[in-house]
Amino acid sequence: MSLLMLVPAVASAAAKSGSEHPEARPYDKTAEASVVVDQALERAAATGKKVILVMGANWCHDSRGLAGWFAKPRFADMLTERYETVYIDVGMRDRNIDIAQRFGIKQIKGTPTILVLSSAGVLLNPKSAPKWRNAASRDEDDIFHYFESFEPETESKTETGKQENR
Repeated sequence: MSLLMLVPAVASAAAKSGSEHPEARPYDKTAEASVVVDQALERAAATGKKVILVMGANWCHDSRGLAGWFAKPRFADMLTERYETVYIDVGMRDRNIDIAQRFGIKQIKGTPTILVLSSAGVLLNPKSAPKWRNAASRDEDDIFHYFESFEPETESKTETGKQENR
C-alpha cells in the first residue's frame, strides 16, 4: 500500500478521536499582503467591523490550528458578523513584516501573531497580539470567547513616561 494512501486514513482517525484541533492552510505567500489588508480595512470602514490580521504560515502548527478553528461554523458565523479576517503569510518570520510594523508591532516573535484592528486601522490588542504562539493547544471556548467578547486593550503612561499596555 502506498504511503499516500495511509495519510488520509491517519488524519481521519485523528479527527474522529477529537484529540486534534482542526487545521487549515490559508496562508498564501504569493498574495499582495498590503493590498489585501487595505481592502479589508475598506470593507471594515463601510460596515463598522473590526479587522483580524492573522500573521502566520502554513508550516506553523499553531497558525494552522487557529485557522482551523476559525473555519468551523461556530467561529465562522461569529467572525463574519464582527470582523474582516485576513491571513498574512510571514514565511519564517521574514516576509510581510512591514504589515505588522505598519500597525505598531516591531517584529514577529512567534506565529501566529494576531492583530485586531479598528475599522480605522488602529491596533486594539498591542499586549496580546504576540501571545498566540500556543494557539493549537488553547481551549476552543477560550479562543471563541476572546474574539466574541473582544475589548480593546488600553495604553497608559507609566511613571517613566513610556507607553504601557494594560
